[in-house]
Amino acid sequence: MDFDHDIIIAGGGLNGVTMALALASAGFRVALIEPQAAAKRKTKGFDGRSYALAIASKRVLESLNVWPELTDVQPILQIKVTDGKAGTGPSPLMLAFDHAEIEEGPMGYMVEDRHLRPALLNVAKKTDITQINDHVTHHAADATGVTITLGSGETRRASVLVGCDGRTSAIAERSGVKRIGWSYDQTALVTALAHEKPHNGTAHQFFVPSGPLAILPLTKNRASIVWTESTSRAQTIQSMNDADYLAELRPRFGSFLGAIELTGDRFTYPLALSLAQNFVANRVALVGDAAHVVHPIAGQGLNAGLKDVAALAEVLIDAKRRGEDIGRSDVLVRYEQWRRFDATALAAATDVINRLFSNDNSLLRGIRDIGLGLTNAVPGLRRRLIREAAGLTGDLPRLAQGKPL
Repeated sequence: MDFDHDIIIAGGGLNGVTMALALASAGFRVALIEPQAAAKRKTKGFDGRSYALAIASKRVLESLNVWPELTDVQPILQIKVTDGKAGTGPSPLMLAFDHAEIEEGPMGYMVEDRHLRPALLNVAKKTDITQINDHVTHHAADATGVTITLGSGETRRASVLVGCDGRTSAIAERSGVKRIGWSYDQTALVTALAHEKPHNGTAHQFFVPSGPLAILPLTKNRASIVWTESTSRAQTIQSMNDADYLAELRPRFGSFLGAIELTGDRFTYPLALSLAQNFVANRVALVGDAAHVVHPIAGQGLNAGLKDVAALAEVLIDAKRRGEDIGRSDVLVRYEQWRRFDATALAAATDVINRLFSNDNSLLRGIRDIGLGLTNAVPGLRRRLIREAAGLTGDLPRLAQGKPL
């Protein structure tokens, strides 16, 4: 076929670049379309975002030679989940995970966006990937391939178009993919803090009636804060000066890490659930937020996206080795069947947990606390949950197992 590329990827975010690296490593001719120049994305400063990368995600990045590029990584050695109210402290019944309960080492790793993004782009620069600074304005699929039109008016043709263009994916919309979902009327207030006492690699998830507060360990006695409030309240808090902002946070944060101070700018992100009814269309596959957006309550958004990357790369590579047309519907549907159940289950789980904990019902609070305590008292169940959080369960793609494609 007269193709410019084998595969075109729309969207040069974390999932898009990782997808390009995985496919290029297997010899595919890949074009990565992203409006913002790589140099500008690489030098982007702190925007509040940090990621709790599961063991499976670390394996993906290791397999693609990205992990050695990361120098500012904080291992997660413990996770503590508590319930309570601001100013009164957490319930004595909690769920505590320790990395010593699994053989694979730390349960995960905290990495800031400002470090992960340049690491991916540095590796991509050394790889045979065609990077185009533009955006896809139109695409048309037919029996043999898909043709895209860029903002410049130029056209490119490939066998498959991969949509990595985020929660408002234009690729999905033009492909006729419908979505289900809703707003939570919650907003995440995101920043980073410096604190007096060491965190010892412990991540905390503190549930209060307005929404969860995640305190996630970063390097050098710092923590990433993901503080969920109702949208109206979050707007009020965000408009405060730094001193008032910290005064509002302290009753929720507590004093266990000593004195705290802001060490980065403050950001807000509206929270919603959005799930594509199909992850594939004619000559199109959706990856990451283009396919599924979940509540950040479990910190699994990027981990789910990297599983998409690993699964789609494996499906396309195996199809190529068998001599199949990689863009044919029966090939792409293998990816959808592999990832849709897991993504839907994650969306449902995060939705239920958020609704169960983000309220001030005294009966539900009692049930929640007892549930956390009972779960914590059952080693087998606790270990299962640790392995689930570390991304070590289910039908893992080869990259997520640390195996070559």
